[in-house]
Amino acid sequence: MNANQNHNQSASKRSQSTPRQTMGRRSMGLRPGEKARDFKGTLRQLIQYLGKYNLIILAVMLLAAGSTVFAILGPRILGRATTLLFEGVVAQISGRGSGIDFPAVSAILVQVAILYVISAFLQFLQSYIMAGVSIDVTYRFRQDISSKINRLPLQYFDKISQGEVLSRVTNDVDTVSQTLNQSLSQIITSVTSVVGILIMMFSISWTMTLIALVTVPLSLVVIRQVVRNSQKYFTQQQEYLGHVNGHVEEMFAGHVVIKAFNAEEESINTFNRLNATLYSSAWISQFLSNLIMPTMRVISNLGYVAVSILGGYLAIQGTITVGDIQAFIQYVRQFNQPLMQIANISNVLQQTAAAAERVFEFINEPEEVEETADPIQLDRVEGQVEFRHVQFGYEPEEVVIKDFSFKAEPGQKIAIVGPTGAGKTTLVKLLMRFYDVDSGAILVDGHNIKDFKRNDLRKLFAMVLQDTWLYNDTIAENIRFGRDDAEDEEVIRAATTAHVDHFIRTLPGGYQMELNEDASNISAGQKQLLTIARAVLADPPMLILDEATSSVDTRTEGLIQEAMDRLMHGRTSFIIAHRLSTIRNADLILVMRDGDIVEQGSHDALLQQNGFYAELYNSQFEIQPVLF
Repeated sequence: MNANQNHNQSASKRSQSTPRQTMGRRSMGLRPGEKARDFKGTLRQLIQYLGKYNLIILAVMLLAAGSTVFAILGPRILGRATTLLFEGVVAQISGRGSGIDFPAVSAILVQVAILYVISAFLQFLQSYIMAGVSIDVTYRFRQDISSKINRLPLQYFDKISQGEVLSRVTNDVDTVSQTLNQSLSQIITSVTSVVGILIMMFSISWTMTLIALVTVPLSLVVIRQVVRNSQKYFTQQQEYLGHVNGHVEEMFAGHVVIKAFNAEEESINTFNRLNATLYSSAWISQFLSNLIMPTMRVISNLGYVAVSILGGYLAIQGTITVGDIQAFIQYVRQFNQPLMQIANISNVLQQTAAAAERVFEFINEPEEVEETADPIQLDRVEGQVEFRHVQFGYEPEEVVIKDFSFKAEPGQKIAIVGPTGAGKTTLVKLLMRFYDVDSGAILVDGHNIKDFKRNDLRKLFAMVLQDTWLYNDTIAENIRFGRDDAEDEEVIRAATTAHVDHFIRTLPGGYQMELNEDASNISAGQKQLLTIARAVLADPPMLILDEATSSVDTRTEGLIQEAMDRLMHGRTSFIIAHRLSTIRNADLILVMRDGDIVEQGSHDALLQQNGFYAELYNSQFEIQPVLF
């Protein structure tokens, strides 16, 4: 597999954790009960993110306002029709007129119908436009997050689970998208409705309007209290949704290990605890949100009763017409509806702020150190690699590599051995510049690796890791992942070199057989062979093999070792090995212990020294006594 592509694989691998690790890490999201740290700042950042849609959103605002204005005019005009009907009936009963003027009433109804049709058309138009904007914003968000993942340093993935990242890509982005699609135009419509209805109400009767408005302060108090109490639960709901997603994904990925260690009960208990917190926060937030509507309805009905009594009295006094009373009552009903919508939208905005804050928090995470402005381009790669007094620690207070120096000449096979935790894999990660050294320097052909572009540096290597990674596609495409432009013949040739061609041809579909999501439809050893074929196809100037034959049987190991010898010929190769029998023919063996090279030399020379390497080697081959 080509090394620059393997960067993503390594990040993915490091972001996975065992079931017992998940809850020990601090989440990078919002903590339980924590409000959005900067509500106004988040909304301001969201508005800036929507900057390219300013004219479109302005058009949507005008369409929403126009639709609302046409809808508001309807009741007042309908009131004139009611007045004509009432006066016509009264005149006919009293014998003072010819009855109802149906042509005039019909003309009014036609006007109202035209207004409502125009209003509906404008509403459809603004909904259509806003749907396009929200989908485009969702697309941009997910694209930015996807690009951001590739620019984040691997340290970030040591602190956050895959579920947390997935929650930002799916749940949080969807929340923002739904707000843009539904709530933004609803805010415009609601505000326009409130202003327009107030104007129409005052034009009918200022006394009735003041009575109707008495209920507004009480409604605002209710809204404020509900919003204040519900925000922390909306925030907690978003965070624990990410925890649940991460836990479920990790349990699914490691279900074999969980069963093997009888950890099902612990896994279920952890899930139940997370799910209970999610249930509690979701229930409370939704309950408080739904509490607004019935409470507002009770308050609005009180105002409705008062307006009806006062309107009847004014009609008897002859101050207003029956049609005006009908129109005013409609406006009172319409007035309370946008107020309730605004109350509901305020909760939605709180939830959106919590989601957007998590998205922007991720997008604004510190990225890898910027590329050099004048990168080195090597016309020919010799393959000389040198570590000069390298010091490194994943955390500043925990140094893993203390003072590491050595030089690999072109074409040499460098084996790195040592006990677990000695720093062997860390050296490879530094060489690939997955991490930057704290001090010292790493050089390739005499040039500091910091002077290369990361992509150019990683193209110089191919990696075969102990942890295989294959994706949901055909076997041919998984091998071709090492070099996208490879022809079918080259893929088959690489598979043959890796001694995997025969196995592939025995599968249903052969090279076109599709691997499932976690490649569980082939064995661990077969997966290892495919990753080796991928490295063969990449054909780089340098190789990194991290226990490349750890998952194969003894016979296959011999075949792979032979293939690797052919592949490593003329290439600088770094071999991390625990089975010391596989590195006997290495040109140089570096023996590591506690982050330092304690011995180096050939296999025979190290055995003659009878030091730490000899102790490691003999411990693997000594015969244990048989006890009777």
